[in-house]
Amino acid sequence: MTTPSAPPASERTWSIAEVAEEFGVTHRTVRHYEDLGLVTPERRGTTRVYHRRDRTRLALVLRGRRLGFPLEEIRTIIDLYDAPRGKRHQLEYLLAQIDERRDDLEQRRRDIEAAITGLGDLERRCREDLDRLA
Repeated sequence: MTTPSAPPASERTWSIAEVAEEFGVTHRTVRHYEDLGLVTPERRGTTRVYHRRDRTRLALVLRGRRLGFPLEEIRTIIDLYDAPRGKRHQLEYLLAQIDERRDDLEQRRRDIEAAITGLGDLERRCREDLDRLA
C-alpha cells in the first residue's frame, strides 16, 4: 500500500487566509491588490486559490509599498518581473525608477533632519526662556 505524497512545491497552493497571514496584511488588502490586477489567483467557485506566482507578486507589491512606490509604478515593475529578462529598455526603466525613488527618499531624509534640528533649536530657546522666568 502506498501513502499519498505531498504535491511538488511548484504545485502548492495557498488560501487567502494563508497568504494574508504570511505577509501580515488583511484579506481586504489582498482582495484590493487582486481588484487592481496585481495578483490573479485562480478561482474555484467562490474560493481564491493562490499559486507561487501570486505569492511572489504579492511580496513584490508589499516591498514596493514599503519603498514608497505608487501602485501604478509597482504594477509596471512587477510586469517587468514577468517579462523575459535582458530587455535593455525594461532594465533602464527600472533603474530610472530606483534613482527617482532614492532621490525622493534622500530629500525626505534631509527634510526630516532639518525638522529635527529646528525642533532642537526651538526646544533650547523655550528652555532658556523658561529659565529666565524662574
